[in-house]
Amino acid sequence: MPNTLIKIENMSKTYQMGESVVHALRNVDLTINKGEFVAIMGASGSGKTTLMNLIGCLDKPSAGSYILDGIDIHSLNDNELSDIRNEKIGFVFQSFYLLPRTTAFENVELPLLYSTNLNLHQRREKVLQALETVKIAERSHHFPNQLSGGQQQRVAIARAIVNQALIMLADEPTGNLDSRTSVEVLSVFQELHRNGITVILVTHEKEIAMYAKRLIIFKDGRIISDQINNNQRNAAEDLKNLPKEEED
Repeated sequence: MPNTLIKIENMSKTYQMGESVVHALRNVDLTINKGEFVAIMGASGSGKTTLMNLIGCLDKPSAGSYILDGIDIHSLNDNELSDIRNEKIGFVFQSFYLLPRTTAFENVELPLLYSTNLNLHQRREKVLQALETVKIAERSHHFPNQLSGGQQQRVAIARAIVNQALIMLADEPTGNLDSRTSVEVLSVFQELHRNGITVILVTHEKEIAMYAKRLIIFKDGRIISDQINNNQRNAAEDLKNLPKEEED
């Protein structure tokens, strides 16, 4: 179907741990359409992070198929997988993974350095646009140690979208943030979603997942629940009811 972005069929992932075989995923079927905001929940060891690594082309399944934006991922070599990650997927993690001796601007610019068809002016325009999208452009020349946790995560999000990625994969993105800053970051995800980016949020916290529109729950490597969230929270509205905190 033309609106299908991710189609996973009968996907399994096993790991050999000494003499034992660990079944991280068991015969998972999953379809995600373009423009969805999905939260994937589950306890540690449930398979949610394994699924995210497979969706993000950071790993390959042991069995089953994965079609991403019409492309059969199983047929790609390592270089082609790297191109897919750089062109179609943006990653945001609990740890921000910013280069410490590099400014916010330079951190966001990094993925563009692999795009040889962009000149200096074009790169600058793309970086500034991404920083403005997440409302951190005024801090573009600051280093990570000069930014708060929320600001660092905004820079990481800008880096993830600078190549105009189709998918934003966020693995516990609020894990190192306080309550207000978490909601601020979730408001950025909701804004990206409104702008057409497919957002996949991995979390073990139901309170965080409630900001997504679709909720998928994993247990023991299987999907045990997949439903629309009819009580989706609005991060922008929730921010109005939280006390403001001083920036560092």
